[in-house]
Amino acid sequence: MHLGLGAFARAHTAVFTENAMLAAGESGWGITGVTQRSDTVARQLAPQDGLFTVAERGEGAAPLRVVSSIVDAISGRDNPAAVVDRIAAPEILVVTLTITEKGYRINPQTGSLNTADEEVSADLGGRAPLTAIGQIARGLQQRSRTGAGPLTVVSCDNLPGNGELTEKLVHAFAAALPAAEAEPLTAWLDANVTFPSTMVDRMVPATTAGDLDAVERELGLRDEAAVVAEPFMQWVIEDNFAAGRPRWEEAGALFSSDVAAWEAAKLRLLNASHSLLAYLGLAAGKETISDAVAEEAFFTAARRMMAEDVLPTITLPEGLDADEYCAQVLTRFANPALGHTTAKVGSDGSQKIGLRLLSTVRGNLDAGREPRWAALAVAAWMRHVAATPMAELDDPLAAELHVALPVSRSAADVVPALLGCRSVFDPELAEHAGFADLLIHWYSIIDTHGLDGLRKEINHG
Repeated sequence: MHLGLGAFARAHTAVFTENAMLAAGESGWGITGVTQRSDTVARQLAPQDGLFTVAERGEGAAPLRVVSSIVDAISGRDNPAAVVDRIAAPEILVVTLTITEKGYRINPQTGSLNTADEEVSADLGGRAPLTAIGQIARGLQQRSRTGAGPLTVVSCDNLPGNGELTEKLVHAFAAALPAAEAEPLTAWLDANVTFPSTMVDRMVPATTAGDLDAVERELGLRDEAAVVAEPFMQWVIEDNFAAGRPRWEEAGALFSSDVAAWEAAKLRLLNASHSLLAYLGLAAGKETISDAVAEEAFFTAARRMMAEDVLPTITLPEGLDADEYCAQVLTRFANPALGHTTAKVGSDGSQKIGLRLLSTVRGNLDAGREPRWAALAVAAWMRHVAATPMAELDDPLAAELHVALPVSRSAADVVPALLGCRSVFDPELAEHAGFADLLIHWYSIIDTHGLDGLRKEINHG
């Protein structure tokens, strides 16, 4: 079962699963997909028996393929009880999820489940659950009562230690139930459920009407559920499964005991550079990531952030060549066929910059180094927040961020105001004078001198 049946899940997990079945000669696996916030994908897949097209774009692209590993699609908001029943079904052995950072409902102060969240509270109160963590916990609770057997929960989101985090949140949900429910469920979870960590990678932009038209011309059929993706695809998985699983290694997945190192490399090299290019691109009026990385100064900033800020603060996994990986990242970003928009990549920034950028900032400050390029990315995010009307800011903390903003939008006023947002910045980092000075410096250049100023400062630096 997969929770969060968006374009990425279809272009990544569904493809890996079908490839594994083909390579291993096993036809018994299939995916029940669950949409989380919208029923659109479920409605698109229903008349197509779950079939959909993957269109690779860019150098090395394979021909169109129709993927058949999704056997059912459920709208989680319309049929939450059906989601719980399906998780509890004995034939379900693995639950995977791509629900984005905000879908985990984390309390930023505690790092655990935000039980004060209205949706989480309602799920705890006994309604048919609408949050992903609530659906998993209630499904496992029902499974424990019916003797359906062990199950593995696999997060595929860009979060460090995503398996440990998901386990922590599910256990927190169980612990928040009345004692008569909490104690037996917790004991059953400990004995029957595992939460391996993973690292996933494939660039999958939002499908456009033009993409659908192009697929129709190539395929000869209209496919409203088609997805577009780059040729590159990667999945690193911790081998910690409570029950059976598809033989994903036959499809090229890497089973590793050091997933954390792969996660750190992707989050702080690839994802951080993606965010940097998104916010610089938004400031300079660049519509897509490929447009942004084509700007020589922005390319330079991303390359230098990876080399000078990130690599000294992480330990790469065995077998990953730093220079080759960083060059590959920028080459992938430059693929114009993907049309990955700066607005989309820059969305939910309050949930992303901590994981992607602030860890690098802290690592450099702790070592007595100046995180010049990571600070540029954070400053560009701040400028984006300050320059975007609240109603247009695509971020779950849009209201909180705009309440914090001063009337003046100058660097000297905005930077300390946003540093005071404890949902994003911890006190130690917020009160670091050197970091604040860097942010004010970069924000001023973006705000006052624009693209020309950025070009001069980046090339000078």
